[in-house]
Amino acid sequence: MRIGTGETVDAGQALLALGLSDRERVREGLAAALLHSEGQRPVFDPVFDLYFPRGVGGPRTLDRPGREFDRDDLRERLAAALAANDQALLAQLAAEAVDGMGGYGTRPGSGGSGGSGGSEGSQGSGGSGGSDGWSSHQTLSRLRPETLLARILAGIREGTADGEFADRLTADEIRRRIDGFRDQVRTEARRRIAERRGADQIARRAVATSADRVDFLVAGRAQLDELRRTVQPLARKLATRLAARRRRAARGHIDLRRTLRGSLSTGGIPMRPVLKRRRPARPELVLLCDVSGSVAGFANFTMLLVQALHDQFSKVRVFAFVNRVDEVTDLIARGTADPEGLGGRIISGAAVTGYHGSSDYGSALGEFAERYSEAVTPRSTVFVLGDARTNMSDPNVPALRTIASRARQTYWLNPERRAQWQTGDSAAGTYAEFVEMYECRNARQLSALIGRLLPI
Repeated sequence: MRIGTGETVDAGQALLALGLSDRERVREGLAAALLHSEGQRPVFDPVFDLYFPRGVGGPRTLDRPGREFDRDDLRERLAAALAANDQALLAQLAAEAVDGMGGYGTRPGSGGSGGSGGSEGSQGSGGSGGSDGWSSHQTLSRLRPETLLARILAGIREGTADGEFADRLTADEIRRRIDGFRDQVRTEARRRIAERRGADQIARRAVATSADRVDFLVAGRAQLDELRRTVQPLARKLATRLAARRRRAARGHIDLRRTLRGSLSTGGIPMRPVLKRRRPARPELVLLCDVSGSVAGFANFTMLLVQALHDQFSKVRVFAFVNRVDEVTDLIARGTADPEGLGGRIISGAAVTGYHGSSDYGSALGEFAERYSEAVTPRSTVFVLGDARTNMSDPNVPALRTIASRARQTYWLNPERRAQWQTGDSAAGTYAEFVEMYECRNARQLSALIGRLLPI
């Protein structure tokens, strides 16, 4: 997160106005002062919990002196707390659950709960001072809070006469509370580990990164949705950067002949340099995108970004392929109102697959060079998007060489790490001999490359 002097001053003034007596008020004040988008909140909250913890140590040092751990008793109290939506009690129960069932790697003789505290019906000491660490996954798998839904609903339904619709709303609300409790367990496990290993180390390794830093190949649906929401702001920023580059380029270079001729009136001293003005025409852009498998998220985001930048170019044409290639320029233009369904529209509305569903770069490049050769001109910049994994088929290098020879510039953006190029069925190293190939694993790298490589 880019936090400068202005945000820091705002945060200090917010704390001065809000005081330090209410932890949640401090959280909201810092979030309002430091964050620039809602997408940064999933990163901010876990980091805040690490550096401003609710307490120190296990629950016996917080609120639970010297009682043995009882899983069934904890589940009973958890069901009651979820039904009443008692947030303070839920936080305490999360601490007890991690302390009693989340410890692992207990050293002999330490008296910690370790792995024994989580077994069905077992009871342990509750003191996990000897545990090497704490696991939220282990805690939740042993506690299984999701199985309490039916019990909570039955208890609520006993005193009410609500209908089926109200029951459904109540069930959704209880699920939301259970999800919130699961988040509290994760927060508590991180807090306990941070006390032993340090908050800095856990913040770097255990807190999910922001969506723009997540690799396209492993990004989940929620992260891809968040990236789609950033397309328009990112496009505006890149458009401003391109316009500034275009203005600087239009200034041109010194016209030496005219400058020396003008210097005759000042005794041969070139007092007034004469510039050779450029009048650059807006270039054409061609995208050739692999929309198969996990690469599809990377290709879809890039297509939406380029579509949002279409005013910066005289012409933008977009082609998608799996093992066949088809133009999807119109689908992209119509899809800006519904970016989430872009991938489905391409697969259903374009002929991008043939006799099998696996990607085939050789066939796709050959078909593009044969059917759409007129799309590439000396004014065109071509971007190929894909991991260059050919599934052991012919990479068809001559087709790529033909495309590159017709274009002004040709770049290949590869969402895989450079260390994985030319491993297995990857032909990235082979293709990189004929076109410039760049590692482009996340949205931050993509925006930097687009801003640097796009023609002016």
